[in-house]
Amino acid sequence: MASQESKIIEENAEISNQSDKTEMKRLVRPREIAAFALTSYGLNNLTSFIGSTKQYFMMSFLGLSGKAFGLLGTVSTVWDALDDPISGIVIDRCRTRWGRLRPFLIFPMPFWAIASILFYIVPNSFTSGQRFAYALVTTIIYGIGFSYLSGWELLLYNMTPNTNERSTLIATQKFVNLFTWLPSLVPVFVDFVPGVTKNAVTQPQVYTGFSVFFVIVAVLGAVYGFFTMRERVTIASKEEMHENGFFKSAKSILTCRPLAVLLLSNFFGGIKGVGGASEDFFWLNCTGRLSNRLLCSLFTGLPNYVITPAVPSLVRKLGLRTTAVSAGLFSGIAYTVLYFIGYKPTGNYWLDFAIITVGLTVCGLPNHVMGVCDPLLKGDMFDYLEWKNGIRNEGIVNAVSGYVNKLSSSIHALLSGVVFDWIKFKPQHDAYGNIVPHTDPKVLKGIWGIFCLAPAVARFGYGLSLLLFNVHGKTKERMLIELEEHRNARAEAKKQILTETVDTGN
Repeated sequence: MASQESKIIEENAEISNQSDKTEMKRLVRPREIAAFALTSYGLNNLTSFIGSTKQYFMMSFLGLSGKAFGLLGTVSTVWDALDDPISGIVIDRCRTRWGRLRPFLIFPMPFWAIASILFYIVPNSFTSGQRFAYALVTTIIYGIGFSYLSGWELLLYNMTPNTNERSTLIATQKFVNLFTWLPSLVPVFVDFVPGVTKNAVTQPQVYTGFSVFFVIVAVLGAVYGFFTMRERVTIASKEEMHENGFFKSAKSILTCRPLAVLLLSNFFGGIKGVGGASEDFFWLNCTGRLSNRLLCSLFTGLPNYVITPAVPSLVRKLGLRTTAVSAGLFSGIAYTVLYFIGYKPTGNYWLDFAIITVGLTVCGLPNHVMGVCDPLLKGDMFDYLEWKNGIRNEGIVNAVSGYVNKLSSSIHALLSGVVFDWIKFKPQHDAYGNIVPHTDPKVLKGIWGIFCLAPAVARFGYGLSLLLFNVHGKTKERMLIELEEHRNARAEAKKQILTETVDTGN
């Protein structure tokens, strides 16, 4: 009885702390900030590796055509249509001794980790149809893990209700992620390891080795985060969740303007992935070396080490929406100008490379501004729904937005494959099966167009769509004040129940 009473008193003290003016109170411990950043670092390394190499690997070594790769993304969305609503409900209603969201750092990881490795294994004995089926099943397994792992992303909005602390957490996360340069080493190994080992180690095996390494880093980060981070935002009880019900929650979500705007901005933002998927094709075919990508990245990322820590101050000065809109429009203009400059403006190899590097550096200046703004906008959207609906339905919201984003991703994946068929691109191999640069000028010009114009369209659409985001100015100020009052009332009610429980026990 003494231990139970002690536990109740501790919970009571925690709730009393939450009932203070949380908007100004610092709640997150330094080691939690470190754990959040390191967990994100591990997961980001893996997703960055997969995002930058999956299409290139599957088209180059697994033998999928552009249309087949596009179809892969479209078909896998059917599974997501069934899985996402279920995962959202499970996440919202999860209540464990470790919290509501922390468990989702652990149990989805096997699905995600295994699939991440299977992506980079080539079953040589399979027919083309069997290889497509293999890729599809692996993608579905990956999707299962990813649907539930999304619960970890919601920890950000539950570690603290203090919006300034959220800014600090996100800025720290994005700054640490600037050191996610490990995936950029892959092209160097792909270019040189097979030659050094005289093809005892092949290019596909290099990708497989890196996938295993990044999975280990991601798992270690997730385990550390699970044992270090805490959840502090007061959440609705099971009774309150039951009173609102799924359909009432779904209705409030579907009529939420900020969510609709973010989904639209994400759709446009995802078009940049069409250009991103062409990066390896561009560097190998248009510049002659895949490893030029790493050489370029050594310079293009440098300004972000200064820009990223300054974003919270920029947001406080200009406002969140204005900052995000300005970043998107600036980037769209920069990519458009770079396209018209061309990838061989002078004909001198190294001078052209320097011009491309400077151009991509300018284009990328707003990337981490948007990277900090995006989760902050998402946090405002979650707060808006709680303000309007009385409870936090992050799991269902994440499921709805995740499903719509995956539908968008299937369109982007289809487009990223089809555009290569439009420009009549086919990979060329040497006698060992390794990829060699293309030489057709029309194909090379087409790759350059994909590389520049897809990101330009993405950034223009992102910036213009966020003009419709209505959680800003006086509306946002009133929302935060009323939310604080509501949360304090809920915390006081729970405190009263715990106090009565202790008195009854005595």
